[in-house]
Amino acid sequence: MKATYVLLCVGLVVLPATICQSPAERDSYTECTDGYEWDVQTQLCRDINECETIQQACQGEMKCFNHYGGYLCLPRSASVITAPEPSSQSEPSVPVESNEAFNPCPVGYRAQGDTCVDIDECELDMHDCQPSQECINTVGTYTCQCPDGYSKIGIECVDIDECRYRYCQHRCVNVPGSFSCECEPGFQLAGNNRSCVDVNECEMGAPCQQRCYNSYGTFLCRCDQGYDLGPDGFSCNDIDECSYSSFLCQFQCVNEPGRFSCVCPEGYELLGTRLCQDVNECETGTHQCGTGQVCVNIHGGHQCVNSNRCQDPFVQVSENRCICPVVKPECRDLPFSIVHRYMSITSERSVPSDIFQIQATSVYPGAYNSFRIRFGDENDEFYIRQINNISAMLVLARAVTGPKEYVLDLEMVSVSPLINYQTSSVLRLSVYVGPHAF
Repeated sequence: MKATYVLLCVGLVVLPATICQSPAERDSYTECTDGYEWDVQTQLCRDINECETIQQACQGEMKCFNHYGGYLCLPRSASVITAPEPSSQSEPSVPVESNEAFNPCPVGYRAQGDTCVDIDECELDMHDCQPSQECINTVGTYTCQCPDGYSKIGIECVDIDECRYRYCQHRCVNVPGSFSCECEPGFQLAGNNRSCVDVNECEMGAPCQQRCYNSYGTFLCRCDQGYDLGPDGFSCNDIDECSYSSFLCQFQCVNEPGRFSCVCPEGYELLGTRLCQDVNECETGTHQCGTGQVCVNIHGGHQCVNSNRCQDPFVQVSENRCICPVVKPECRDLPFSIVHRYMSITSERSVPSDIFQIQATSVYPGAYNSFRIRFGDENDEFYIRQINNISAMLVLARAVTGPKEYVLDLEMVSVSPLINYQTSSVLRLSVYVGPHAF
């Protein structure tokens, strides 16, 4: 083997340092400097790993660290720190004098012309990264990194459970290499995909039949007045107010959707919203009384009576008063006057009940007045209760049912012992019994 003259430059750092070899001749060489050996396959000089080839290269508590062109024995507690490459150089090149017999470039580089260029171990599949790792080419070497969402444990990449760090406001769902956030019902993800914001269900077609009120994370259905919320919480059912009480209306309650109304029987009109009052046909002019008749209003209707109800020998002296002249012999045993009055009561009126008061219009000094029912009470349904010398009360003694008309002659007899005088007058009371009270 020919002798060679080689200029060897070795930087004393652990990272690859510049190695320069200058042959003295232009012949082909296969001999390398100390610490290197010829690689027939690559036709380059390759560093010898003395830590593997020399048994017990370091003794005692020393540890062997391979170095370019040699090795170092350092304490076992020592560690090797890689020296950083200059950041301004994307692909450092090393001037080299061309020699086809050996590789003048450091490990991780290859000769290209007069310079050394980086070898992309990742592209040439010259790396030892695990299947779960990503190979990242760097200047002069490469690194094995885990994808986003994974962390390196030993030599493997393990999925990071981001949900442990409470990135999500509500629910976190871990997936390989990532995670997603979900919201509880009634919420939706905000623009940052982590926070949850309330959903206004009322604006998104909530199934409320009548009224919808949005609240935090949910909504409430409510009904209009007169309706109850159904068991499903959405529908509204009409309330039958009439079934709750029989005192809502004086006469009859009529249920309607969402409300109720009161109605009155014929001959009555609604007073306010619940009470019924009699329609006075005589005042409103809705009666059918003809000429020579007088309209008498009664409960729920009216009666037409003759304007002159005086019968011979009585003579009419006013609209409702008749007298029997004393000059007529037939008037001797008859009341001196008859006054016509009209009143109306309802059926099933509670008894006993005061219904009409009689009052004397003229009183003679020292006269004694007595009151009685002269005619019309054949079934003892009425009686007279005298209040004092000049007045008495007509009392309903038994319940009566209409429609029916009673004509009662209520007589007042006046006796004067001073002048030996006796006279009487009659109040002819027509009592109209109307329908059942309500």
